[in-house]
Amino acid sequence: MRAVLLPLSLSLAALPVTAKAAEDALLPAAVREMLEAAIANGNETDIATVAKIAKQTNPASADQIQRMVNSWKERTKATHETVIREAGIGDLWTGRIEAGGFRSTGSTSELGISASATATRTGIQWTHKLTASADYRRANGVTSRERYFAGYEPRYEFDPRGFAYGLAQFERDTSIGYAERYTASAGVGYKLIVSKPVDLSADIGPSIRHVKYLIGERETKLGARGSMALAWRASPTLTFKQTASGYAESDVYTLNALTSLETKVSTRWSAAFSYNIQYESETVLAARDFDTLSRLTLTYDF
Repeated sequence: MRAVLLPLSLSLAALPVTAKAAEDALLPAAVREMLEAAIANGNETDIATVAKIAKQTNPASADQIQRMVNSWKERTKATHETVIREAGIGDLWTGRIEAGGFRSTGSTSELGISASATATRTGIQWTHKLTASADYRRANGVTSRERYFAGYEPRYEFDPRGFAYGLAQFERDTSIGYAERYTASAGVGYKLIVSKPVDLSADIGPSIRHVKYLIGERETKLGARGSMALAWRASPTLTFKQTASGYAESDVYTLNALTSLETKVSTRWSAAFSYNIQYESETVLAARDFDTLSRLTLTYDF
């Protein structure tokens, strides 16, 4: 009896392997070659499309098809992480340059310039972002707007959605009344939505700001800072973005909100229309609290 049970148990143990081999044999060679060719090209969208069609036409081999895709993803992730670890400090930077302006002569002489640049380095857990912008307008020999901004924001992702951030920035805005404003902040954030069409994140933390006003006064204040960033990719060529940041101190409140609509002109070039609102509860040179700026710019991604 024991001699009979032993061969039977060995046969049962071999069943999963035999079933897997049979499943692999079900996938037609032409379908396998098509999927392997898509994987060799490395385009994620093409791979997903080919895999989807292959599963629909060969439902019995859906698991095998998914294993092939998962294997490619694991190899790609491992290669990507190796490249990041071996990269130098000057490698892996991506960014964009945005510029727009106008010039008019005749009864009035006006010049307006708007430019910004962003550079980002994304690692396995760390992301470093550098930002700079300038808005300048002069009419009939009088400067009506002069605003400069520069910032650095490191971010550490401690899980797929949660992160800690740091912030250091410099601002100059003569139309509001300050010659220099320095800001430092640190805190935590969370990615509320992470998907192909929509990304939404928010963060909050304490802040400290030091201001030198045009009239010569200086002050340093502690407060709280919060920000949010929304990106909605309505189509492959059209993206809606909304960013906002706010500061609350003992007697001063600041809000900056930027709404933009971008449309791709080519792989690297885009055209964008943006509308910026800046609110300062305390201004030195003007009674107005709100300052708005509309811009039509051309953007280059690198």
